Amino acid sequence: MTLLPQLDAPLFLADGGAETTLLFDDGIDLPDFAAFPLLDDPDGHAALTRYYERYASIAERDGAGIVLETVTWRASTDWAARLGYDETRLAQVNRKVVDLLLDVRQRFAIPVVISGCVGPRGDAYRPETTTMSREEARDYHSTQIRTFAGTHADLVTAMTLTNVPEATGIVDAAAEANVPVVLSFTVETDGRLPGGDALGDAIEAVDRATNGYPAYYMVNCAHPTHIAPALDPEAERTTTGSSERAFPG
Repeated sequence: MTLLPQLDAPLFLADGGAETTLLFDDGIDLPDFAAFPLLDDPDGHAALTRYYERYASIAERDGAGIVLETVTWRASTDWAARLGYDETRLAQVNRKVVDLLLDVRQRFAIPVVISGCVGPRGDAYRPETTTMSREEARDYHSTQIRTFAGTHADLVTAMTLTNVPEATGIVDAAAEANVPVVLSFTVETDGRLPGGDALGDAIEAVDRATNGYPAYYMVNCAHPTHIAPALDPEAERTTTGSSERAFPG
């Protein structure tokens, strides 16, 4: 499996969430909170390029590397169908954003890691819509993950996950495609996943079920005060740095 530079480097930044920035800062309408259709519009493509270049410039200024996520959180089969994308157009747009990031990477003299972003099948903030079996999750997400595996993306990252079966199925799909994978859960104010699992228990469950395949774990769209009480500071999963099971703090 590809060695990821962010696991063995002093500092890597991440971009700040394209959909939120584009909608609330740039005033761009995003039906279903989906940014990937912008790739099919010249003005939208330019807006995305500016977004990525802003973050890469910050990393370059401060001598850090950066992980840039593709704007494909909604670019899976069910969500894309709502926006009029068939499987062929969907695969094209997933590849197109990787090409955009390759162009950005070559203009900066810093390590730029390209991450193919995967989102939950349902609405992350309505956990009842994300419930499926591990096998169903693997089959659903494998289409998008296989597309990324055929590009120059360095890894895939699944964001705002709410439950263990979907997270585990995503790992299975990534392992079948032989690409590194990062899982990012979202939690409620009590530090539990919307599906009810404690954060630490969810991480351990996925690791056990997949022989520790995920490169590392993250949490997104949650305040730090909601995360800290959910984790044992002495546990291996909370270690930062080069550990294969690092939990960036």
